[in-house]
Amino acid sequence: MKDIDIIKCVPILKPVTDIELLVSQGQIKIKKYAKGETLYNQGCLCNSLDIVVTGSLTAYSLTESGSSTIMFEFKKDSIIGANLLFATNNIYPLNIYCSSECSLIHIEKTAVEILLHNYDFVMSYVRSLSQNSLGLNHKIAMFSRKTLRQNIYEYLLQQSIAQHSQTVYLPFSKKEFADYLGVQRPSLFREIKKMQLDGIISIDNRKITILKHI
Repeated sequence: MKDIDIIKCVPILKPVTDIELLVSQGQIKIKKYAKGETLYNQGCLCNSLDIVVTGSLTAYSLTESGSSTIMFEFKKDSIIGANLLFATNNIYPLNIYCSSECSLIHIEKTAVEILLHNYDFVMSYVRSLSQNSLGLNHKIAMFSRKTLRQNIYEYLLQQSIAQHSQTVYLPFSKKEFADYLGVQRPSLFREIKKMQLDGIISIDNRKITILKHI
């Protein structure tokens, strides 16, 4: 499939009529990335709006001690940079890397300014801003108010709802789970073991079953 055909299939760009012109001018383009490749380092300027076509990416913060905390995950059709592109301080506060092989659409700022005249594009843009805000609010709540056990349980409950089952499959390794929760891996393992001994969950590698509520 040609790049222009791929771009036209992306939901946020489907209603846009002048896509071909913007692509021909080089203001919209597709780029492929390898697994583990860094898309943006903390401190990089945000000069484009990026849309995930295939694969997944992870945004994380890195402390001076070297530990990392996963803040956001981006998957197919996710939009990256919507909240930064027109900001006065348009600098990425997090590192973003490809957790799998990825292809992304990069839209230059001047092209985004043109696209913002399209109502459907604007609504998708606003939804992306809202989603990022919700994700950040969730992280703030997780870090400020709850115990590690509560955070583990809440995440499992969210996955249970999304997967329509009391038995859930972790979408990442336990090391990545620890990074997502912002804790050291031994701390996570100890608490998961305690939850299993207390009869709250049962574990089979990445498969975890919720046995009772807390």
